[in-house]
Amino acid sequence: MAAALRIGVIGGSIAGCAAAVAGSRAGADVTVYERSEAELQDRGFGIVIPPQLHAELLGSGYLDAAMPTAPVGTRVWLTRQPGGRSVRELARQPSPVTPCNWGLLWRSLRASAGAVRYLRGQPVTSVGRDGAGRAVITTARGEEPYDVVVGADGHASATRRLLAPGLRPEPAPYAVWRGAIPLGAPAGRPRELELLRDAWVTLGFPGGHGIFYLIPGGPRDGDGSTGPGNRLLAYAIYGRPPEGAEPGPYVHELAKEHFPAAWADIVARGGRRAAVCHPVADAQAPRVARPPLLLLAGDAAGVTRPHTATGAVKALQDALCLERVLREEPDVSAALERYADERTAAGAHLVELGRRMGRALVEETPDWPTMGQGEVDAWFRGVLAGTRHYLYEEARETGEPVGSASSATPHPGTGAGTGTGTGASAVR
Repeated sequence: MAAALRIGVIGGSIAGCAAAVAGSRAGADVTVYERSEAELQDRGFGIVIPPQLHAELLGSGYLDAAMPTAPVGTRVWLTRQPGGRSVRELARQPSPVTPCNWGLLWRSLRASAGAVRYLRGQPVTSVGRDGAGRAVITTARGEEPYDVVVGADGHASATRRLLAPGLRPEPAPYAVWRGAIPLGAPAGRPRELELLRDAWVTLGFPGGHGIFYLIPGGPRDGDGSTGPGNRLLAYAIYGRPPEGAEPGPYVHELAKEHFPAAWADIVARGGRRAAVCHPVADAQAPRVARPPLLLLAGDAAGVTRPHTATGAVKALQDALCLERVLREEPDVSAALERYADERTAAGAHLVELGRRMGRALVEETPDWPTMGQGEVDAWFRGVLAGTRHYLYEEARETGEPVGSASSATPHPGTGAGTGTGTGASAVR
């Protein structure tokens, strides 16, 4: 069905490149419009992908097996010892993830798009219809007609306004600081670095938490290689800056006040340029497609609080779903209706889950120092409230894990194709 289609993709980041791969693999003629003139490969920090979804993306040709990753299998919960600056380990949980470098992931998707026409420095000024009923994308260079337009233009999507004109992201009462620092900076902390070789770390403190994990370095990092010796330490720290404080630099004060000394030192050694402060917000389009002409993908379709770790890989799941429905449905309208059914439900569920996790991990944090393995397991069972999510494995009497290979949505049919878990924008 897709062989005769012309698809225009607005946005050339991860969601746009993934959608382009999907359309191309389904037989369509695809053009991507990216507003930035620069290469995007140096943007972003760390993200993670569920191992089974990573394997599916490799097998389907979305990603190159040569793209470096830094897989680990365990989550370690830490906090600061009361009355001191030393660290206390609270719990360990099985939590297999495949950390990636955003730029390397984008580069791999871009290469997999192959013959797709990728237009840099081409901001879209409008999307409309021509006399034949086709969608029309307008840029400074003129107009082009398409059978389908994919809005993949990020969290501030202009395309989303065509489907949900009154929708605005709802802010959370806290922020996130994200960074990625060369391993040479915290070289004086060998114990912490050794822990991160095999695990990703959650560090709880009153009013927030921090996440730490290793990702592959890019060609401009370390020795520029793709081997295990070229790594960056990625982090995401959640909290509330005091009123009047400059948000960016405050993360170093927060770490000094609440983190064990070694972990505060790691954040400080990254320097102020290593950390970027982002507001946290969420939004979900009531329906992520309007057949037969328009659909949304990635953050354009819905933005979740990053605790769900679903930004970039939700976009990958959207792409897998798009390819599948284009291949299987007899016409475009049926394909887009099916896409909307599956991906709208998945996005709405993730928004609700993100809010619940934000309350538990930032707004109403537990008394971390009083907790141990059993308390952490029981507390997070309550947070998940029966939701299966690949990041969080639950210590049940049966030993059945929570979501190591399953979707974060309660219905496997709402996944992107195989129920391999929700995606991750970052381990958060």
